[in-house]
Amino acid sequence: MDTRQKPLLNYCIALGDDSLMLGHRLSEWCRNGPFLEEDLALTNVALDFIGRARLFYTYAAEVEGRGRGEDDIAYLRDCREYRNLLINELPNGDFAFTMARQLMVDAFDMAFFTRLMQSGDQMLAAIAAKAIKESRYHLRRSQDWIIRLGDGTRESHQRTQNAFNQLWGYTAEMFETPDAEQQLVETGIAVNRNTLKADWTTTVHAVLKQATLDIPADDWAIGGGRDGQHTEHLGYLLAELQYLQRTYPGQQW
Repeated sequence: MDTRQKPLLNYCIALGDDSLMLGHRLSEWCRNGPFLEEDLALTNVALDFIGRARLFYTYAAEVEGRGRGEDDIAYLRDCREYRNLLINELPNGDFAFTMARQLMVDAFDMAFFTRLMQSGDQMLAAIAAKAIKESRYHLRRSQDWIIRLGDGTRESHQRTQNAFNQLWGYTAEMFETPDAEQQLVETGIAVNRNTLKADWTTTVHAVLKQATLDIPADDWAIGGGRDGQHTEHLGYLLAELQYLQRTYPGQQW
């Protein structure tokens, strides 16, 4: 592989990791949803994220040109080799926690993929064009749920407020552009994440206001996912995700 392609390879893998981890977390709601229609909806959203991960991993394998496929990238790396944002690997918690995370991720995805559609890399632009359609639907769902939960019963309101309070500090990482991505930003391939905060803030704050929820204070922040520094939860997630591939190496459907 041309060393000039290494930043693009890492970029694709990181974006794939974001989608895979959140897709896996959402898939854990299958048969556990609050009612049948929502159970099916959560499963379909999970499939959207996993499908998105496949596109990024497949392109990463093409860029790398060393014979690896999407399964190799998804299943055959150790914990510190994953580059997903930390918010995507956190356990689901209760339904309010899952939907609070989903609103924050969906609002970010709308801003991010809108910009990525303008990428100078045709494949990334094409993936973004597909992802933006899914993200519009995802955001409508998460907005509706947060308003229903926040402006609902006393218990649903408190659970939702607690969820935002617990998650808020993880969002800072979304808007950090690592040094490894800066080269791609300068060449018009990657998105400058620093420029997305205003749109995200406008969307999320408007929903919280309508849901009668307080905006959490920006008094803490945590990151490190892009550098391979993860929470303890990722190891347990990977133990489940990788079990079949690790037990029966090289097996195919």
